[in-house]
Amino acid sequence: MNPIARRALHSCKVPKNLAAVTYRDIRGEKPEAAGVDPGTVDKIWKSVEALYRTGVHPGIQLSVRHRGEQILHRAIGHASGNGPNDPADTPRVAMTTDTPVCYFSASKAVTALLMHMLVEQGLVNLMDPVSYYCPEFATNGKRTITVHQILSHRGGIPAIPKDTPIEVLWNPEEIWRLLCEARAIEVDGTRIAYHAITGGYVLQRVLEKVTGDSIENYLDKHLRQPMEMKWFTYGLQPEDLHELATSYATGPTPRFPVSWIVNRALGGDLATVEKVTNDPRFQEAVIPAGNLCGTAEEMGRFYQMMLNGGTWKGKRICSEITVRRAIQQFGSLQIDRTMMLPMRFSAGMMLGGNPVGLWGQKSRYAFGHVGLINKFCWADAARDISVSLLNTGFPIVGHHIPALGKFVYTIAREFPLRPESERPVITA
Repeated sequence: MNPIARRALHSCKVPKNLAAVTYRDIRGEKPEAAGVDPGTVDKIWKSVEALYRTGVHPGIQLSVRHRGEQILHRAIGHASGNGPNDPADTPRVAMTTDTPVCYFSASKAVTALLMHMLVEQGLVNLMDPVSYYCPEFATNGKRTITVHQILSHRGGIPAIPKDTPIEVLWNPEEIWRLLCEARAIEVDGTRIAYHAITGGYVLQRVLEKVTGDSIENYLDKHLRQPMEMKWFTYGLQPEDLHELATSYATGPTPRFPVSWIVNRALGGDLATVEKVTNDPRFQEAVIPAGNLCGTAEEMGRFYQMMLNGGTWKGKRICSEITVRRAIQQFGSLQIDRTMMLPMRFSAGMMLGGNPVGLWGQKSRYAFGHVGLINKFCWADAARDISVSLLNTGFPIVGHHIPALGKFVYTIAREFPLRPESERPVITA
């Protein structure tokens, strides 16, 4: 791509020799153990390379599992130093499979499972009003909004108030005060309106109230440590921030009406989002709906555990019924009033659909979550796969969309639906 086109498309430099910027965990890839043909692996990786060539993602990580075995574990590009506005002399840091990346909204699926685990432990009933656990939330007509409504994006508080200073995002007491004072747009739970950031703070309050502990400690005790994760934390410790991949606003600048939807969903334009997400205060904070950090392999491990019915390497992480409740569809396909897209949700997950859905063609039994529109993390029980595609750019509408769609299509095509008798424990 020539310099003029790069500037117009606000993209990074892509070398002709992709092998020079590719990292492969050879020992971590075992397609033969899953009975996967090398040709399938090549087709999937070529679709990732095509996405990388669009220039909107300076760095990409991929982990794909089939029948519980990891068949692809690779990275391409740079963790930092090759953004559209980075000076030519900026040091470039290679992206590897061990580089932590912020999952952004893909964090929601993990936070949601924590809430379902509280149900398993007898600490929460999702059908209870939030105000049952946190009475102060009842202000301004929110008395009847349930925990389940918050999880399924039907809580009526999709955004923080306009003109709220960005610094509030890492001030838990102030953000909670604002959410308690907020007036819901509706309280009956009949309509979906994606809660980009707000719902996570509400769930955090409920969890911390009933456990008497912090959400980060609960995550560490019940998920991260039992599953032997290196990262997988809300934010990172100050001494680890240099490891975190940089996030970049890439692609053409959104115009109305797309720009209006972006501001409505994210609370600011892309330049603001880029600035905030690279701010150390955001990166060190605990933002349950939007700043869990880890690798593609770790998120793929999380979804594999769910496919296993709540177990990982013989360890019981949660019960099978807890997983089933987390992925059970709630309500019908609806136009989301925040994103203005047709969506199917469970209490915490974005669901696939037939004949085509978010997770590809014939994806009725798939569940997962997107992060900042471009990170795709999901499992498909009918295909016995878990997939985690992480990247460092967040273009909205641009020339990368066909390549991203082709990646999802390729995954679904290369792993046909399996007979019910051969599927894993969990089906949505």
